[in-house]
Amino acid sequence: MSFKTAGTAVSRALWTKGNRTPPVARSCKVNALSSRCVVTGSGRQAAHKKTQNDEQSCGSNSCRDALLSSEPSPAAHRHQAGGKKRPQEPLGATGATGGTGLTGRSYSSTATKVDQKTYLWARYSEMKRLVHDLIPPGACNLLNSSTIYANNEVSLAEVDIYGFDYDYTLALYSNVLDTMIYNTARGFLIEHFKYPEGIRKYDYIPNFAARGLHYDIEKGLLMKIDAFHYIQPGTVYRGLSPVPDDKVLQLYGGTHHVPLQQDSGFYGKGPKVKQFMDIFSLPEMTLLAVANDFFISNDIEYDPVHLYKDVSEAIGMVHIKGYMYKWIMQDLEKFILRGEETYAVLHQLVSQGKKLFLITNSPFSFVDKGMIHMVGQNWRDFFDVVIVQADKPHFFTDCVKPFRRLDGNGDLQWDKINSLEKGQIYKQGNLFDFLRLTGWRGSSVLYFGDHLYSDLADLMLRHGWRTGAIVPELDLETKVVSTEQYAQSLTWLQALTGLLERLQMHRDTESKQVLQEWLKEREELRLMTKNLFNPQFGSIFRTCHNPTYFSRRLCRFSDIYMASLSCLLNYDLSYTFYPRRTPLQHEAPLWMDQLCTGCMKTPFLEEMAHIR
Repeated sequence: MSFKTAGTAVSRALWTKGNRTPPVARSCKVNALSSRCVVTGSGRQAAHKKTQNDEQSCGSNSCRDALLSSEPSPAAHRHQAGGKKRPQEPLGATGATGGTGLTGRSYSSTATKVDQKTYLWARYSEMKRLVHDLIPPGACNLLNSSTIYANNEVSLAEVDIYGFDYDYTLALYSNVLDTMIYNTARGFLIEHFKYPEGIRKYDYIPNFAARGLHYDIEKGLLMKIDAFHYIQPGTVYRGLSPVPDDKVLQLYGGTHHVPLQQDSGFYGKGPKVKQFMDIFSLPEMTLLAVANDFFISNDIEYDPVHLYKDVSEAIGMVHIKGYMYKWIMQDLEKFILRGEETYAVLHQLVSQGKKLFLITNSPFSFVDKGMIHMVGQNWRDFFDVVIVQADKPHFFTDCVKPFRRLDGNGDLQWDKINSLEKGQIYKQGNLFDFLRLTGWRGSSVLYFGDHLYSDLADLMLRHGWRTGAIVPELDLETKVVSTEQYAQSLTWLQALTGLLERLQMHRDTESKQVLQEWLKEREELRLMTKNLFNPQFGSIFRTCHNPTYFSRRLCRFSDIYMASLSCLLNYDLSYTFYPRRTPLQHEAPLWMDQLCTGCMKTPFLEEMAHIR
């Protein structure tokens, strides 16, 4: 069975939004009392006598495709996560179907009346069977982590210039680097800032934090916030322990809302709330959590604001003092991943006449050694312009710092820069001089980076460049989304939510008890799907149902996004990326919009076999 058939059947079964009609052009409505079929169209109703119903019957195939079977299977009552069972119960309650099997409308009936509780559980069983039976084989294998996903329509045929950040864009690093950053910063915290030696017993926890989280500096809370600035319940941590939801409400004055515009600012840097947007921030979030945990566990009074500043400075010392650069340059094989794919991408672009440039905050000696490792001794031949220590995001917003040239040894030269020449290395500068000297403007430029603020936001909002976000977490996220457990749980979660929305008008005591059980099951399903990604914070892209704040920023600041640059190897350079049309809340849920474009298009995947 196709996804379209499955989607249509489920959506017709739910009719979840108030009194909306099911998504068909015209429908037959049964009135069992009058024994007439009323066909609605163009604002008119044609009433036919019972004898005419032999020719145009409400039991015909044209109408019954919108009806649900009234025979739930024995397995229909099983909860996917908890294995709950319910005894089979008949349909036909008052206000249900009148014995026809039609659901969702109130009609009189001569059928045996059953209590509301029985009716609700019958609807539950009916929907459970439908969801179980209609998920098509192979539905879990549609996503591929090597796909490029589009937020906006982008034609590569119109792109002539490709720009790149370096760290986590051209160069991907192993997770070993996070552990070393954490360990070194923890040492600075103890030895330089004189924090208690007991903090040293806390080792790095690789899967504790996730990118995109917010940290309340004054309260010492790490949390996940959705696109509407609401905290996701169950994702607030003080130290290494979750904070109960009622305590969160108390801390935030009876609401889960956080006024990020005034507390965090455009770049998410405070003064009251900090958002951690790059991959390098994972060790910092973990160190903040363990330091808080130490003081709380040992009942030591401390100031969360000073703790945040000290941890941030300790993490900064790892970078400023050059420790990270030294580790990577000493063992490139250990730290740099998939360098051969970077070479393949650059070679493909240059061989088809594209111009390339590099703008990075990293120093030349570090970039040079890494690029030689990945691309070769002549790596600069691939690039028309190379800029190091650019000081992004200020590079994109200020017009003060001039460009300086570095000689072959990386030493600073003081001659005035009147042009940006191929083969030369430039330091600092600003985007306004860059645009003036190169003439590269607008949608003919596509720039790739991993940091949504420092790399992409200003380029898209102020200058109209095309932007591509590198999101390595997509590898794990697409694997989880592609599992049968996730697909089954999420589909049933959505169906159960539809039942709750549709049947919430049943307000007698027994019905309320049933609905409370469903709400409890819904929360269990939410928790289970969240834990498949990260037990503490879930997916970086979604809260329970809303996009995360990170996800909304990703959609706003990037035209396309992907797990790594190597995903470009799957596409011809005249390829056009089309975003999937997702229905708005007031639009009909035409599910094929979700499937016709986007996730299944990796036309040249086989060609990557020799690389991977």
